[in-house]
Parts: sequence; C-alpha cells; structure tokens
Amino acid sequence: MWLGALVSNVGTWMETVAMGVYVTQTTGKAGWTGAIVALSFLPAVVLAPLGGALADRFDRRAYAAVGAVLQALLAGVLTLLAFRNQLSLGAIGVISFLNGSVSTLTNPAFSALLAELVPPHELHLATSLNSAQFNLGRIMGPTLAALVLASGGPPWALLANTLSFFAVIVALSRVTPPPRETKAAREELWAGIVRGISVAREDADISLVLLGTALVAALVAPFIGLVPVFAIRELGQGAAATSLLVSCQGAGAVAAALVVGTLSDVMGQRRLRGFAALSIGVIGMIYWLTPSLPLAACCIFLLGANYLTLMSGLSASCQNRVPRDLQARMNSLYSMVLGVGYSLGVWLQGELADLLGLRLVTVACAFLFFALVLTARMLRPHSFENEANPSPAVAVQPFSDGSH
Repeated sequence: MWLGALVSNVGTWMETVAMGVYVTQTTGKAGWTGAIVALSFLPAVVLAPLGGALADRFDRRAYAAVGAVLQALLAGVLTLLAFRNQLSLGAIGVISFLNGSVSTLTNPAFSALLAELVPPHELHLATSLNSAQFNLGRIMGPTLAALVLASGGPPWALLANTLSFFAVIVALSRVTPPPRETKAAREELWAGIVRGISVAREDADISLVLLGTALVAALVAPFIGLVPVFAIRELGQGAAATSLLVSCQGAGAVAAALVVGTLSDVMGQRRLRGFAALSIGVIGMIYWLTPSLPLAACCIFLLGANYLTLMSGLSASCQNRVPRDLQARMNSLYSMVLGVGYSLGVWLQGELADLLGLRLVTVACAFLFFALVLTARMLRPHSFENEANPSPAVAVQPFSDGSH
C-alpha cells in the first residue's frame, strides 16, 4: 500500500503543479488559484461523514479500489481535454470538485486499512510514515512536473497522473487485512453516521483535536495551495521555483517522519503536538516574509516538517481513541474539518491577497493562529501535557487486543 500510494502521489503532484501554474499564469489572480484548490476540498463539507460510515460498512479494500478507478477515469478526462487543447478553468473546476468528492468518500477506507495493519501503539508512527510517502511524492512529483512542463507541457503531466492510479489498484489487490467484526454493517447508514458524530462530540479530547485541525487548516495550511502565487507574484519566479518550493516542503515532511516516532517517545504525543502547534505559526510568518527564493526554500522545509508532525499527531489521536469499527468515521470527521477549514482558508486568503497583498494577509493569519494557541495553552495547560493513563472519555468498546 505504501509503494502503490507513493506512485499515485507522484502523479497527483505532477498534476497539482501543472494545474497551479496553468491557473496562475492564465488568470494572474490568487483568488482563482485558491478557488480551484478549494473545489477539491469542498465536498468534505457534506460527504466526509458519509465516506467514513461507508468505509466502516463495506469491505475497505474493495471500496478503496473503486475510488482509485473513478479517480483514474476523472484524470483521464482532464488529460484528454488537455491533449485536444480544450482545457478551461470551468473544466478544471468541475473535475477538481468531482475528484474531491471521490477522495472524500474513499480516503477514510484507505486510512482505516492502515490502522488495521499496525498495532494501535504504532499508529502515530505508521501515520507519519504514510505522510512521508505522500511527501516523497511531493518531492518527486514537482521535480518531474518541472521537466515535463518544460519539454512537453501540461498534457503529459496529466497523463502521468492518470496512469499512476493503477499502482494503487495493484497494491490493494495484494493486501490481505486481518478479519474484523463490522458492527456498522448491522447499523442503518444514517445511524452509523450519527454514532460517529456523537462519539466525537462527547469525547473532549477528540473535540479539541478537531477544533485544532480546523484552525490549522484555515489559518496556516493555505501556504500549500498558494505556493504558485508566492513564487510567481511575490518572488518573480515561475514553474521551476513553484516546483522547488513544493519539493522542499515535501523534503521537510519526510525528514520529520523519520524522527517523529523517536520524538513522540521522548516528549510524549500530546506534548509534541503542543510544541508543533506553537511553533508552526512562527515559522509560517517567517516563510511569508522571506524576500528571496533560497530563504523561502529553507523556511518551507521547516514548515513542511512542522506541519507533518502536527497533523499526523492530530490524525492518530482521533483514531486511537475509538475502537476499530469507528476508526474510519473518526478519520472522515478529521478529513471533514480539514477540508472545510482548508477550502475556506485558501479561497479567502487568496481573495484577500488580491485586495490587500499576499504577505499581509498570510502573515496576519499565521500570527492569529499563534496567538490562539498561546491563549489556549495559558487557559488549558493540561491539554498540552501528557496523560499518565489516557483513556477515551466516551463509553466505547476497546480494540480486540484490549488496548485503547
């Protein structure tokens, strides 16, 4: 699964860079770039809880494979339009929205499969290594995209993404997850959705994690989608600089993934998350204020490392506090607040950047996040310290091996 997802993500980042450069150079507007990115995440507003409930209801491996096939078909349509010189902002927007819908519905199954393949106490490390795979794709994909865009143009980058989905299909065909009891299969679909939301609402730690995820997504994470705008408009560069910055962010995330397990053992998961939450706002401000490409590359490397450490910890925390039959639903709720926060954040920051200036808006948002985390740390210091014996705050059944 790790290798199959890596190949697919290389293709995804080739398409992401190609479309980001295309939209930015075609329109010259940060608002348009942010809007196209947001369309991929908007479906999470409605579909994320449904995706989690379906993933807990059906065979997760087959369900994830269906999603990969649908994404390959959508990528194929975009590729065909590009080769026929019929690519347009409208077509990109529609396909981005449909692709985001499929991802929202099927990604919880993939994440829940990951949770089934490792013991609970290693889930944070496994999540980090999975994020490392994603960010290796972020390094390799933009590098290949820069070469392909310089030699053949966007159609060939889109074709590579279309073909890459077959690696996921092959990988899933070779995975045999352990047998599990599926209580969700005996539940009505709506009842399963409501149960997942109720568990998240009644568990104070999960609620806090989801709130933190929404704030990171809205105030800090837009640095990902606005890289083309920063490289082209603020630094006066082009596609090569965009690829470099995206790759440096991925390199930072991979570096963090290699040490996050050790840091978690030394500091404790909650304390590590607290440190990452405090520092990401500061690093974000420094990144947006950098005047040159080399300094920006160094800063986004650190930002990528910090972002992976924080988000992998938040994701693992959501899944570790519930039994296996609820893990996909917790992941879907995490994806929902991440998608809602990010889509709104990247679009609004892009629109405001066109009016007030990119650096002013993004620095203000990073500072606001830092101030909110600092305030939360002063008001609820226990939320940033490790528990001696953490346990779920809601009455749920334990994992089959007896751990929480």
